[in-house]
Amino acid sequence: MARRRKNKTHLKATSKDVSQSSAPKSFIIKHGQVGHSITQLVRDMRKVMEPNTASRLKERNRNKLKDYLVMAPALQVTHLLAFTLTDVAPSFRMVRLSNGPTLSFRIERYSLMKDLLNTTKKARSIGMEYLTPPLLVLASFPTPGPDTPPHLPLVMKAFQSLFPSLSPQNLTLSAARRVVLVAYNPERGTIDFRHYIITVKPYGVSKRVRRVLEGVSSKGAPSHVLDLGNEKDVADFVLRKRGEPGPDGYESASSAESVAGDDGDAVNLADDYVGRNNKKGQRRAVRLDEVGPRMELKLVKITEGVPGKEGAVMYHEFIRKSKKEVAEQKAAHAAKEKLRKQRREEQERNVARKKAEKEKGKGKKATEDDEDEDEDLDEDEDFGSDREGDEESVWDEEEEISEGEDSEDEEADESSEDEQQLQRPTKKVRIKGKR
Repeated sequence: MARRRKNKTHLKATSKDVSQSSAPKSFIIKHGQVGHSITQLVRDMRKVMEPNTASRLKERNRNKLKDYLVMAPALQVTHLLAFTLTDVAPSFRMVRLSNGPTLSFRIERYSLMKDLLNTTKKARSIGMEYLTPPLLVLASFPTPGPDTPPHLPLVMKAFQSLFPSLSPQNLTLSAARRVVLVAYNPERGTIDFRHYIITVKPYGVSKRVRRVLEGVSSKGAPSHVLDLGNEKDVADFVLRKRGEPGPDGYESASSAESVAGDDGDAVNLADDYVGRNNKKGQRRAVRLDEVGPRMELKLVKITEGVPGKEGAVMYHEFIRKSKKEVAEQKAAHAAKEKLRKQRREEQERNVARKKAEKEKGKGKKATEDDEDEDEDLDEDEDFGSDREGDEESVWDEEEEISEGEDSEDEEADESSEDEQQLQRPTKKVRIKGKR
């Protein structure tokens, strides 16, 4: 039994590791000179795409878009989201690595996370919600058909590929903490991007009743006993409107219950969920709190390939081409790609040829060096014999110079000097060194 349990846990761990490794990963960068708002928008988008994104990626001014395209496959990055600022409006590009396509959007309007949090009464703290990827919801997109614009299904697939696919067998209820909503607006022809956090509250009770049930005081501090010392009746605390004293300010029970949500928002929890008293089988009201960022995107064009290696234009919002122009464009791209391959093959041949010549030159130089060493050894032997003869000849010349009367007088002077040096007391030689 123990061995079976161990095998089951091992299988669960391996399946989880495989799902995490197969999840799409992304780089979110700013390209070119952008302002403070676009920089903050890049940071907010990194929060949305966590945990499968490089949230601490630092861009430098000397980094080019090609650098990210080269390094991304080595790091198993599947998407590149690039924000830039143009003369018309901010631009957003979604690149599918490593062969494309590339979707270019124009950002019509956007709001940052801090802007949306400042508009809400209750500020939310960023915490454990970002440890799991968000759920993707596609809304208002037309169903594929003959009358459907051909670019919309491709846009849907592009956004679907950004997030990991759902597996109901392995997905736990507590892992569903956030929602990304991508909605198509047919009237304006734009795409709305929204980001929400899922909150679960008790259904059918007001906020004051929840305080009674959960045992939380009015000041927000946890307590087992509710402080009703300032109230004359429990109805004053449960039913009275805030800031209106007396029975005239009471609200009805139906309005108090509607605060927590309608019947359409209530669900029975299939499993334990995060939060207090959110146990399996309990009826709870589900609410989405928008935390941002919020963007309204306008699709400009879709191209094959990646930036720097663009292929044919699959869709363009402002330019329409005839079939003849499309065929000519495809032929031009095919010729360009053929020329690129030929140049690459020629470059590889040149590199191989130079490498072979270099190795051949090294071998030839090594043989020449060996021959030079052998010749040097022979010359050294001859030089040694000549040197001995030279020493003998020099020695003979000295003997010839030492003959004669003058030389005898000099020898006498030298012998007297030698005697004087022998008579002098010898001095002790001191050697300076470290002690």
